[in-house]
Amino acid sequence: MKSELIEKNYAIAKERYAALGVDTDKALETLEKTPISLHCWQADDVMGFERGEAASGGIQTTGNYPGKARNIEELRADISKVTSLLAGTFRLNLHETYGEFGGTFVDRDQVEAKHFQGWMEWAKENNMKLDFNSTSFSHPKSGYLSLSNPDKEIRDFWIEHTKRCRRIADAMGKFQQDPCIMNIWVHDGSKDYTVERYRYRQILKESLDEILAEQLPDMKSCLEAKLFGIGLEAYTVGSHDFYAGYCSKNNVIYTLDTGHYEQTENVSDAVSSLLLFVPELMLHVSRPMHWDSDHVTLFDDNTRNLFMELVRSGQLDRAHIGLDYFDASINRIGAYIIGVRATQKSLLQGFLEPLAQLRQYEDEGKWFERLALMEEEKTLPFGAVYDYYNFKHNIPVGEEYLADVAQYEKDVLSNRK
Repeated sequence: MKSELIEKNYAIAKERYAALGVDTDKALETLEKTPISLHCWQADDVMGFERGEAASGGIQTTGNYPGKARNIEELRADISKVTSLLAGTFRLNLHETYGEFGGTFVDRDQVEAKHFQGWMEWAKENNMKLDFNSTSFSHPKSGYLSLSNPDKEIRDFWIEHTKRCRRIADAMGKFQQDPCIMNIWVHDGSKDYTVERYRYRQILKESLDEILAEQLPDMKSCLEAKLFGIGLEAYTVGSHDFYAGYCSKNNVIYTLDTGHYEQTENVSDAVSSLLLFVPELMLHVSRPMHWDSDHVTLFDDNTRNLFMELVRSGQLDRAHIGLDYFDASINRIGAYIIGVRATQKSLLQGFLEPLAQLRQYEDEGKWFERLALMEEEKTLPFGAVYDYYNFKHNIPVGEEYLADVAQYEKDVLSNRK
């Protein structure tokens, strides 16, 4: 797209938004500073570098598109390619199974910060901060219960693993001089009906109490709920009810994964409710298709509503944003970029909303005017603002990035067998 046209379109959009009291330059500045945490597992289908096995234990990656990352070097190269085609501030979200183990098997109750020192240094060189996750799935001891397992030996294994992950996250936070956000998700549940709902949740509570008792100043823990997992359809120990109560009582960050709720639920509505009772939110942005299928995030109603609500609430500084999908059916680099751009567009639309005018209408009881303006804002020229955002950072505008992705596939991905 010609630079003259991009700048002309932006000037028109800027004037149009200004008529509604919206400063587009300020909106772009806020967007640029809002970090988005990229998920490392999109590049290799949640394989990691511990066992070289497909994900199991309540989750599954579908598709076999060629060119997935086979080692840390390739994964880092892919992440670098992705960020070269995006404008903004980015973090990188790692699972524990993505450590540098030097070709030696390191079981999960033995992992240490030294196994991630290379990641810390790489992230610093690439102007990124790290986030982290414990990994209770895809392991011989995963079974259907981990932290809620009545078997003390298995439960203690996962408690030790999670404690060590928190220490690794703390080391990351100290190294990067910015808190590392560490997510705890366990797949624990039952395929069919159980009579031990209370017992398993009581055990999970006790396990979390022990894990979170250690004070670590350079990391923040968050707990992720889920509706169900593959093979665990009847009962999930770490449900929304459980974690909403636990996080509220214990002042812990709640992870709101957009794929982990009923299809008819308005996940965005949980933002204002949870933020009244928990200190912060971690958003894992995905796209469910009938279930938690982790399709690539799109600029759809659910994503827009989520970020619109976050901006409207004025609590952007109490939320951490990360992507969480693993689509192996399409080019993985392209999948990253589609998801990030959808998230950025959703944020930008929130920043560009004529909120002051809408609030005035609402306070004055002008329901027609409020609804009318909410409809009109949907067709305001925000696309021209997003094009300018990429243009001024020398990033491909619109569909121009497709050629870059195709060339990378030809030069790099197609050589991975």
